[in-house]
Amino acid sequence: MAATTKKIMKRVRALGEEYAMAGDRSTAAKYIKSHHKQPPGAHGKKRMFAKITGYGQQLQEKQKARTFYNLTEKQLKKYYTFSKRQSLSTDIALLIGLERRIDNIIYRAGFTDSHRGARQLVSHAHFRLNDKKVDVPSIQAKVGDVITFASKSKILAEKLKESAQGNKPTSWLKVKPDALTVEVVSLPKRAEIEVPFDEKLIIEFYSR
Repeated sequence: MAATTKKIMKRVRALGEEYAMAGDRSTAAKYIKSHHKQPPGAHGKKRMFAKITGYGQQLQEKQKARTFYNLTEKQLKKYYTFSKRQSLSTDIALLIGLERRIDNIIYRAGFTDSHRGARQLVSHAHFRLNDKKVDVPSIQAKVGDVITFASKSKILAEKLKESAQGNKPTSWLKVKPDALTVEVVSLPKRAEIEVPFDEKLIIEFYSR
């Protein structure tokens, strides 16, 4: 069952203001409006000044990645295991694997302001991959793949177009906002991937 917005913001607050402001666009907007910006719990103010090192820091970075990409622990561990077998360094391979998810591509294209929103669109089969129906958010797109809007809902189409016009897509995607299509023109390079966590610490956590 998907977590409620209230639970998600509680998790975001626990990860800190720096993470909140660098996370999903919708997360940053909700955090700005929130009246509760300190970590949750009766001792939230004290936790704001607590420093963490070693294992705690690695654990926190892992939690940031899970929250950002909206993944379970099992899913993230699976990406790590796959990344170890790649020719690239494990940390870069991990990021590329996460970025190639079709729900992430919908988010990076600017059609939504959150990964949760993108996942819902894919799960409800509102998009097609190379003109084939898809409803699995974790499907990995390849260079040359084209994702197109497939829903008959005019209201939804206009909403996505409005979002796409207001957001700048990442450089490794070719987006046509009016047609609601996105093409993967290359695999992302590390400099093109903006994430609110340190992937190297995640690798250290799983390598223990």
